[in-house]
Amino acid sequence: MRLLDIVLLLNALWFVGAFIQFSIAQANTLKILLPREERSNPIAPTLAASVAFLGGMNLPIGLLSFYLLAARPSFFQPIEAQLVLSLFFAACHFSQFVYNVPVLMRGGRVGVAYWPVLKGPMLRIFVIDAALFAANLGVALLLASGA
Repeated sequence: MRLLDIVLLLNALWFVGAFIQFSIAQANTLKILLPREERSNPIAPTLAASVAFLGGMNLPIGLLSFYLLAARPSFFQPIEAQLVLSLFFAACHFSQFVYNVPVLMRGGRVGVAYWPVLKGPMLRIFVIDAALFAANLGVALLLASGA
């Protein structure tokens, strides 16, 4: 199995998992995002429903990764296509990773605001998105160098 294949598989698993977490397990996601004392807040159901959009954005990215890995379509055979799509996947992970950096810099949860980046599920999300950003960027750099 090539490095690109491994990274595509990890992308597929991660993005489909994000779909499940945010779109199907909204109540669980709400527990991650809100402190216990704020879960009865009238805005909480709106927040829970809003994260479904995040899951909705992750599903097609995961399915695209799986499709490229499983079907090996002809348009994905040129190195240029692999490079562009590796950069696309890197950008997807980066966009989900980078928005946690300011939260981390503020010290994570501040009162009832934000979420705890350095513990629990959000730490796992933060680290995995950072690692998969680096992995996809690494694949893109290898492809660009002709290695």
